Amino acid sequence: QVQLVESGGGSVQAGGSLKLSCAVSGVIPSICGMFWYRRAPGKERELVSSITNSGSTYYADSVKGRFTISRDNAKKMLYLEMNSLNTEDTAMYYCAACSAYWGQGTQVTVSL
Repeated sequence: QVQLVESGGGSVQAGGSLKLSCAVSGVIPSICGMFWYRRAPGKERELVSSITNSGSTYYADSVKGRFTISRDNAKKMLYLEMNSLNTEDTAMYYCAACSAYWGQGTQVTVSL
């Protein structure tokens, strides 16, 4: 059974940084892409960033230059380093694998 568990969320002031982690348990295909999504209150879910098994990355325009996604296949971990956070980054952040497996989310709150 595959499980994804996010951690690292919290409350931070604008301009601050957080690093999210996603631990994968169980077996997923090694070719799986991995994703970070977020859902802000009253808004639709948004793809924040993704990374392929070979390391190719994608970033939403809103986070480009501020967020960095990475993965450690050996440790079965996915990361999202977030810098220069602003209030619009406030959301529940979810990791996903293969677009089929999802975590429960970790809350990020950015205040002025």
